[in-house]
Parts: sequence; C-alpha cells; structure tokens
Amino acid sequence: MRKVFGKIAEIWTANGLFGVMMYVLGCVVAVLTIPHVKNAHLYENLYTELFFDVSILCFILWLLPKTARTWVKRLLYILLYGVAIVDVYCFWKYDTTMTPTVMMLIAETNSDEAGEFFQTVFSADVIFGKVGAILLIVLAHAMIVIVGKLLRRKLRWSKPVKELASSVIAPVLGVVLLAATIWTGCESWQNKKGVWRLMTAKNIGEVEHILTEKDHGVMYQPAYRMAFSAYANSLTAGQIKKLQKACDDIVVDSCSHTVPEIVVIFGESFSRHHSQQYGYWQPTTPRQVELEQTGRLVKFSDVICPWNLTSFMFKLMFSTYTVGDEGEWCDYPLFPELFKASGYRVTFITNQFLPKAKEAVYDFSGGFFINDPKLSEAQFDARNTKKYAFDEDLLRVYEQLKDTTSQYNLTMFHLIGQHVLYRQRCPQDRKKFHRDEYTEAKPHLKAFERQVLADYDNAVLYNDSVVSEIVKKFDDKDAIVLYVPDHGEECYEGDLHFYCRMHSTAITSRLAHAEFDIPFWIYCSPQFIEEHGDIYQQVVAAKDKRYMTDALPHLLMYLAGIHSKDYHAKYNILSSEYDERRPRIMKNTTDYDKLK
Repeated sequence: MRKVFGKIAEIWTANGLFGVMMYVLGCVVAVLTIPHVKNAHLYENLYTELFFDVSILCFILWLLPKTARTWVKRLLYILLYGVAIVDVYCFWKYDTTMTPTVMMLIAETNSDEAGEFFQTVFSADVIFGKVGAILLIVLAHAMIVIVGKLLRRKLRWSKPVKELASSVIAPVLGVVLLAATIWTGCESWQNKKGVWRLMTAKNIGEVEHILTEKDHGVMYQPAYRMAFSAYANSLTAGQIKKLQKACDDIVVDSCSHTVPEIVVIFGESFSRHHSQQYGYWQPTTPRQVELEQTGRLVKFSDVICPWNLTSFMFKLMFSTYTVGDEGEWCDYPLFPELFKASGYRVTFITNQFLPKAKEAVYDFSGGFFINDPKLSEAQFDARNTKKYAFDEDLLRVYEQLKDTTSQYNLTMFHLIGQHVLYRQRCPQDRKKFHRDEYTEAKPHLKAFERQVLADYDNAVLYNDSVVSEIVKKFDDKDAIVLYVPDHGEECYEGDLHFYCRMHSTAITSRLAHAEFDIPFWIYCSPQFIEEHGDIYQQVVAAKDKRYMTDALPHLLMYLAGIHSKDYHAKYNILSSEYDERRPRIMKNTTDYDKLK
C-alpha cells in the first residue's frame, strides 16, 4: 500500500508548482472579480472545488509521458493565464467577467481592434490595476522556476533523506491528498452536474431556462466562463444559420399595404391584473382608460403569452412560427423581414436588446437574432444604438429616425416597461403611489414589500404615460397601434410574499393568472376608422376571443395586406378563419384552458 500511496503522491509532486500556481491564480481571480453590488461574495465552494479541479488537471498531466507533460503544461499556462487576464480586464473595463456577448464581440474584432486591445491591456493604468495582480503572479511563477533550477543544481539530497521521503513522507502525503481530492470532489459534485447540464443543452433557450433554476451550475473560473461563452455562441450560430436560410427563402406574392402606418408597442413584465383597465383597484392606467372610453382603443379580454421569459417571447413574437408547428422557431422567417420585403419601412426602437459586454444570458438569448448584422439588415431600415434610463426618451429617438417621405411604415417600440428593479422604471417626480396606501389591502406584507408593490404600480402608471404619448404620435395618421407586453409579472399576488416570476415552478392556475395573463389592445386612429371601418368592426368583434401572442405576426401581416406562404389566416384573430380552439400551451407543457 505504501507504494500505491507513494505513486498517488507523485501526481502532485510531479506537478507541484503547476498545482500551487493554478490554485493561487484561481483564488486571486475570484477575489478580483467579485461583483460591485450589495451583498456580493465569493463563490461559496471556491476553495474546495478549485482544489478538486487542480487535482484532476495534475492527474491528467501525470498520465502523460514526461516530455509531452512539459509541453502540455506550457500550453495550459498560456491558456489559463491568458484567459485570466482577459477575464479580469473585462471586469476592469466593463464591470463584467467573460460573457457570451463578450465572446461574440471578440469574434467580430478585426486586426486593428485586436492591436488596440493589446495596447490597452498593457497600458500603465491597466498594469497597475487589477490586471497587474495577474501579471505579478506570472512574474512570481517565473522567478520560482528560475530559483528552483539554481537550487536543484546546488542541493543534493542524502540517501537517508531520499529513503525517508519515499518510504514515509510520500505515502502519508498520498493518503492526505487522496482523501482531500475525494472530499472536495463530493463537495463539488452538485455544481459539476449543473455545469454539465449547461454545457450539453441543445439550444440557447434551454440554457437560459436552466439558468432560471435555483441550483444551476456556476461557472466560477475564467476557463469555465470562456468555455460556456464559446458554447453559447455556437448554439446561437446554429440558429442564426437557420434564420438566414429562412430569410433567403422568403417569397412575398403581393402586398396591398392595407394599413400604411402600423405601430407595435412591446411592453415588459405587465400583468393585466395590475391594470386599471382590467379592474385593478389602483388607478394605474388612467390614460388608456380615457382612450378606451373614446371607442378607438379596443381592449382584448382573454389574451395570454406562451412563456414568461422575455427572450422566449421575442423569438415567438418575431418568428412566423407558432407553438405546435413543425420544427423550431428559427426554421421560419421573422415577420419584419416580410414587411421590409413588402415595401414597408421598418423602424425598431428598443430599450433592451442592444449588445454590450455586461449583458446577461437572457438579453443575449433574446437579442442575438435581432443584432446579427445580416438579420438586422434584412429586418430593419432604422434602429437606435443607445439605451435610456426611461422609456420616454424613445419618443425623441423616434423623431430622429422617422422618415416623413416613406408612404408605408412599420414602427416598433420595445420598452423596458416594468422590468425589475421596478423603482428604477419611473422618474422620482412621477411617482404617485406610496407603500402606506397598501396597508389595508395587503396587511400581511412587510413595509419593504409594500414599497416594492408601490414601485411596481408606479412603473405601470409611468408606462401608461409613455404608451399614451406614442399613440398621440400617430393619432393624426391612417394608423393602427397594437400594445402587447412580453409576459405577465408576480407582485405579491394573493397572500404570497413574492415578486417577479417563478421560472422553475409547475404552472398552476394561480401562476398562470399572474404571469401569463397580459393586457392586449388595439388602437385605431380616427382616420383609420374612417378608411377601414370593416377592419375596425373586426377588431371590435374579436375583443373577447381567446388569443395567444405567438400568433401576432399573422395579425400584423393581415393588417399590411401581405400575401405569402408564411401567412396563415387560422392564426389571425381578425379573420373569419381564425382557429379559436387552438390549444394555448404555456412553456410547451401546460394547456392554459384546461387549468381550473
């Protein structure tokens, strides 16, 4: 057994410097990249899992022939030190570690930009900042190697010392290190399974859904983050390829341009049960109520979304695919492509989906097909390049982007709406509701919970003002305006102490009510009603029909008069052929209309 444990000790003694330096590097990088947010802390299993990872690397190296081992170590040093430098640099420069968006931006970097990057990395302010700590580790590593070689030349261990080391110290060390590896492996097993799930997901949507789960895998080191980012980009690349093929196959038989001005307002995180229009007790949508009273705004009473994630919903609302069709959403053309091919000028003004380094997987997943250069060109004639703190700024952007000479226009506003954090979605001087107003209605809530609820309702009220201003922009034109949020939102519904969305919970009738019920309305301008009285009557007649928003593109194509193989009347709620009995399946699992 001594020989066995002695051999086990060789795994570390043969790669001792490698193991120690990589462990130090991992710990230092973790400390340097602690997020600048309240209550941020180190990954709780950092030290144990890092020991296990380093041990596995040492074992793999030990299995290699000595010559090969030397070269593999050198390659690993270049890779691991290099990735650490990039990771810490991104954190210093963009306040984020390696993300799929960063990887995407790196892939799009040309030689000039790459040269500028290296100049920046090795500039004085970077070297003497956080990146300098990594460079110091590299320098220390080099010094240890040099000093070690000098000492080995001068020092010669005596025979008794060598025998003691091989017969006593090595076996004991082997036992200790083996026990430590087994223990740290057990401690790390749960996260390793989570990482494996992420790295074997079939598409970026599955990745995103896994990340909504509480115990998802943590990419706690730069090498993991780099591998995950590369994998996420490979998944989206496959879907982009399909989307580009679908774009190339677009055929528009004809277009009557029935409605010259079509406007779509995409809201965010809006449960209709917090809308005054739908009976909420607080006056959160007074302007929309006024528009409804004119008869020009038609409120739909039974509309749901098929997912409670923004990225999933944008894929479904942009693709002509509907839930239940063959294939995937990316096998079908995107509706803005059809509009542009039909002669409409397409303008997209978003306050969310603009690529930046510090971007969560959710935004990356939701926006990659909008931001891909080829697909963006195929979909849009004009779009903004900057995001804003408040949605009202998008109105000013519209004035800059609109083309008064264009005869036919599709204009899309994508709001930040009521996206968490709610308190940031309404200017301070526009807030009306106070937490004390909710004491009687929600006596079980704590003070800070009532404040969150007040913040959400203030965000709804502010959204009401933005939406009504957008309507005013088109009120003197032959225009139709559609308002559709991506999904609903929980905000202390019933007796629950919870807000946002329950992504990993089974869908119950209560959850569907809160997170999938959304407001949906169509506004017809006075000129539109005069010119298209038949369509206006169709809108009024359809207001109480069951509807799910994955079918939105078919309604829009009907309004435009687009005749194409990609249009299907059975998905158009205004059509006499509309299939109201189509199952409304939420998250590909649950039929909304079968829930009690």
